[in-house]
Amino acid sequence: MDKKNKMQAEKHLTGTLVLSVFAAVLGFFQYGYSLGVINAPQKVIEAHYGRVLGIAPPDRFPTSASEEDGTVPVTEPWVSTEATLAPEDDPGEDLGTSSHILTMYWSLSVSMFAVGGMVSSFTVGWIGDRLGRVKAMLVVNILSIIGNLLMGLAKFGPSHMLIIAGRAVTGLYCGLSSGLVPMYVSEVSPTALRGALGTLHQLAIVTGILISQVLGLDFLLGNDEMWPLLLGLSGVAALLQFFLLLLCPESPRYLYIKLGKVEEAKKSLKRLRGNCDPMKEIAEMEKEKQEAASEKKVSIRQLFTSSKYKQAVIVALMVQISQQFSGINAIFYYSTNIFERAGVDQPVYATIGVGVVNTVFTVISVFLVEKAGRRSLFLAGLMGMLISAVAMTVGLALLSKFAWMSYVSMIAIFLFVIFFEVGPGPIPWFIVAELFSQGPRPAAIATAGFCNWACNFIVGMCFQYIADLCGPYVFVIFAALLLIFFLFAYFKVPETKGKSFEEIAAVFRRRKLPTKAMTELEDLRGREDA
Repeated sequence: MDKKNKMQAEKHLTGTLVLSVFAAVLGFFQYGYSLGVINAPQKVIEAHYGRVLGIAPPDRFPTSASEEDGTVPVTEPWVSTEATLAPEDDPGEDLGTSSHILTMYWSLSVSMFAVGGMVSSFTVGWIGDRLGRVKAMLVVNILSIIGNLLMGLAKFGPSHMLIIAGRAVTGLYCGLSSGLVPMYVSEVSPTALRGALGTLHQLAIVTGILISQVLGLDFLLGNDEMWPLLLGLSGVAALLQFFLLLLCPESPRYLYIKLGKVEEAKKSLKRLRGNCDPMKEIAEMEKEKQEAASEKKVSIRQLFTSSKYKQAVIVALMVQISQQFSGINAIFYYSTNIFERAGVDQPVYATIGVGVVNTVFTVISVFLVEKAGRRSLFLAGLMGMLISAVAMTVGLALLSKFAWMSYVSMIAIFLFVIFFEVGPGPIPWFIVAELFSQGPRPAAIATAGFCNWACNFIVGMCFQYIADLCGPYVFVIFAALLLIFFLFAYFKVPETKGKSFEEIAAVFRRRKLPTKAMTELEDLRGREDA
């Protein structure tokens, strides 16, 4: 960030802007918490499912010292003794079937979150335009509160059904929030701060993941008594967000462009910018409004059928695909297993260490994104992840022959996470909002959100099967995908740093974007400086 932009950024960073962005990204904190919370208490919850369903003896799922000693755990009052204790006449009977049933219920408990996100992501544009950005975030918080209550009260009913339902409802909330939050943050942020504030989405996610990992330790909340509280705890963040949003101004771009309320838009801008003259941004909005009026409302179908948006849509979808298919979820889900194979005595703490590194480098990316630019960080992150994936593969493949390869694997895991947070982690969340003007933006964010959730679901459902098939060479697949994503980004993704929505949209309207995107943006920059 140059000196002029730095001064402008400091001038525009007001208390109201900080409050508004913080309140909004609490939605992404809940998203991160929901992603991470389900992993730590897996054995405890599966044991509870087994007792409730009466499909396996409790001692096959020891979750506490008393159970390992052979004593019968206290059951919930609504669960009969016959359902809690499986028949003893043939201990081996239907063991395989029982295992498959538990696996099915656990898979549903995990994956229904992504299914909920996929379903609701398509309604982001509609609810955002119908209610406004702030009111929409307020309303959808009700889903988060309901979902967390269902999980928090799971022991007072059929726990497997309540958790599956709670995860699905929470997924509905996160699918809406993952579209509404970037939309709001990008619209209230000044151009000089848009990138830095945009990376806060990812910071909120990794903070949520880290907190869920720490609270999930068995001596805190990840035990047989406290796991419902652990699952439902993000409802506290939902309540906090609800009350904070009541203090936040509506998006001035929404007020001016969508509703035509000029005076209210000016008031909102003054609250967000302090004593700065709002007329420059009002003029930019007027230009964008005229552009939106000339192109009318853009539906999801029109987004794909119109050649006007073709290049921008491809870029928007590919950055989402590259984020999810990069292999980062595989690292988060299976890093404990990798550390265990590498001989770490307490692999769960090493996994938390990965979460800490994840959070630290997300903070660093907040400062890097405006200095280095989106495109360069995205490319650097993809290439770093590619090299790390190759190193991880070599380390895992040769681990049985050379003990010191365990260190290669561990270092590769940390580097993989670091490079992810440099670019591919935070940038896809806000670059989509930067690529489109007001007209197509809601449809584009909804489509990109659905793509992200769908890819998340595919990775979660398929990775274990692929890992079993490929063994230590599973990350070769991710390395190949990362190479494809790097080449695509190098040739197709333009730099959006410091550009208004109109300037970025103008670049995509030019037919020569696939080969000359960077040249055209440099021309724009030169004309600006002149």
